Amino acid sequence: MLLYHASGTAGIKTLEPRISNHGRALVYFSQKRENTLVYLSNAIERYCKSVSFEHKGPWQKWASYGFTKDGRLLLEEYYENALDETYKGVSGYIYSVRSDASCVPQGDIPYACTSGSAMPVAGCEFVEDAYAALIEAESAGLICIRRYAELSKSTLAFIERVIPKEYANAQSAPDYRLFLRAKFKDILRL
Repeated sequence: MLLYHASGTAGIKTLEPRISNHGRALVYFSQKRENTLVYLSNAIERYCKSVSFEHKGPWQKWASYGFTKDGRLLLEEYYENALDETYKGVSGYIYSVRSDASCVPQGDIPYACTSGSAMPVAGCEFVEDAYAALIEAESAGLICIRRYAELSKSTLAFIERVIPKEYANAQSAPDYRLFLRAKFKDILRL
């Protein structure tokens, strides 16, 4: 079975484990190619670079997605124009590897798995525009996209509850705090 991994880096021959938000070196994969499209860009990194924010170390990750009851990726815009700002004009690569015994399911994300071992690349696809690829996947019924204007009252209430907590907990992540201040200034009231 093929597994997929997105990266902005060209020419990778072997996917190497890196320290992740789980605190140990892993390579992340999806059994579904379309699920990796959201990883072609990081809203926090893209925003911070657009305002020339000096940053050292790894960028915080932003991922406002979940899954529908039938297991399709559901990408939600937590602020207006998030999809355009994050993905439009971004190119990248989707690498494929052959699953082996080192790949274990990641219980909290459907179709995701991790490996603590280096994995040789079996194939590579260039994605010219991540936004166009997401819209194409949506049109094909492979993923769902919910624009900010379509969010339910309960989702908006969730965002209003979570963002202040995220901001308070990000004291050691100035990139994340800058992003949150810019995108959620009405919620944060700073």
